[in-house]
Amino acid sequence: MKTLNSILAAPMDDFSIRQLLSHVKDGLLRIPTFQRGFVWDAEKVAFLMDSIYKGYPIGSLLIWRTREQLDYDRKLGPFVLPTPKKEYPIDYLLDGQQRVTSIFGVFQTEIQQDERDSSDWMNIYFDLYAKSDAQESQFVALAPDQVESPRHFPLKLFFNVGGFGKAMRGLPEDLALQIDAVQTKFTEARIPAELLTTDDKTTVAIVFERVNRRGVPLDTLQLLTAWTWSQEFHLQKQFENLTLDLKPFGFQDVGDDSNLLIRCCSAVLAGNASTDTLMKLNGASVRSRFNEVESGLKGAVDFLRNNLHVYSLENLPSPSILIPLAVFFATPNESQLRVNHTQKSAIIRWFWRTCFNRRYNSQPAKTIQSDIESMLKLKANEPSNLGIFPYNQATPEWFKLEQFRVGTVFTKTFVLLLAQKKPLTFISGSPISLASTLKSYNKNEFHHLYPKSFVKTLSNPSYDVNCLANISFMSRVDNNTLGGVAPSVYRAKMEPKPEVQFKILSHAFCYPTIFNDDFNAFIDERATLLANEANRLMN
Repeated sequence: MKTLNSILAAPMDDFSIRQLLSHVKDGLLRIPTFQRGFVWDAEKVAFLMDSIYKGYPIGSLLIWRTREQLDYDRKLGPFVLPTPKKEYPIDYLLDGQQRVTSIFGVFQTEIQQDERDSSDWMNIYFDLYAKSDAQESQFVALAPDQVESPRHFPLKLFFNVGGFGKAMRGLPEDLALQIDAVQTKFTEARIPAELLTTDDKTTVAIVFERVNRRGVPLDTLQLLTAWTWSQEFHLQKQFENLTLDLKPFGFQDVGDDSNLLIRCCSAVLAGNASTDTLMKLNGASVRSRFNEVESGLKGAVDFLRNNLHVYSLENLPSPSILIPLAVFFATPNESQLRVNHTQKSAIIRWFWRTCFNRRYNSQPAKTIQSDIESMLKLKANEPSNLGIFPYNQATPEWFKLEQFRVGTVFTKTFVLLLAQKKPLTFISGSPISLASTLKSYNKNEFHHLYPKSFVKTLSNPSYDVNCLANISFMSRVDNNTLGGVAPSVYRAKMEPKPEVQFKILSHAFCYPTIFNDDFNAFIDERATLLANEANRLMN
């Protein structure tokens, strides 16, 4: 059995530039559609030419030879390539697209560029008057009106016999000899390449991801697009459309997390969230059942919004929570899954136990798989262990010792806990719009109940002023209005009716004893209230 190392070690003859031009033009070396477009600027292309000229290493091309037919790109940069002359085996470029496109664009003269592409990065010239230097480049990208003759010689002519001879006529002998020497460097240059020979898509996916970490990160989504592509279906485009559908509900960020989307897709279609599982699915199956992925994610988002006040992906303590939820809500048609009371209670209990115990922080793959299996049983109204796992009860110490940090799992869980109480504004007592506040989730919507400046005046504070027990929903405007004074002082700026003040405080897990200006006693009291509510939700 071949190992990955033995596959990658397979030797391949290096390319001359002329061979590389021919291979690309004849379709012997293809650019798969999961590769991104050409992104180098003219300066990078010129430096690549300088590196080849000086014999500096430019890295190996990674080529995948397979009988697997993928959709390939007929365009290379601004050039539309002819139809390939052969079908098997097929060489796809996995790493080195920017280098190959640069070399092809600079040296080939047979294919006209697309008129809609006015890029001038292909117009690279050797500066005959530039001083030879190990660091500085002697190659420049120039617009036609910047070219000085005979100072600038176009690299475009080095592999065009007729054009090269014509351009050399009449040049002074010393310049002609210099240009001859430069041309020889390029005609004798070798472009190193490594050959990957396997039909195992998982291996290709892993290699593709790892080699591309050297530059612009490319993820498995582009590969999965290739596996499942057809004229009527494009996986990446389907994900983009799904992202647009979720945008009005605040979950457009799901589309930015391709890894999360892929795992949701795999979990819904195969009952397993691993990328390896999805890669083994038949492309036709993915296409025919993609509506289940859509219904699963939309159902999960709807449940989170309506039952847990989660209004964006940023609000979720762990984005992976979406994966088992998508499995539960996936349906093969447009109809929405009807959730009975038992199922709803089980999911809510599982959600809070998972969040408060940061359950997905360790061994997430194993934990997610267990939850997927439990969700499927719950969905089928069979005995399910969803949420039945060893967990810790919340204690007041959690809220006394943990500090408010917007991006942490515990702070996000704490914010959702506050949201369940439907908080009110501290000045007027009107309801806070959780949808708009949590969609733009940031620390400006949360402030201290005992202001920092007041706590600094105390001689014996036992707790950090930033502890969770001292934080509440409060807009920047309300916070500025109340000021950095003692609660007994800012009370005068709140709605004066005692019943309204009591309502404001109760919706913020506070008692009127907040106005006693005893910071330590307040933290003890509120931490206990928060812990009691957390345990109620988990139980």
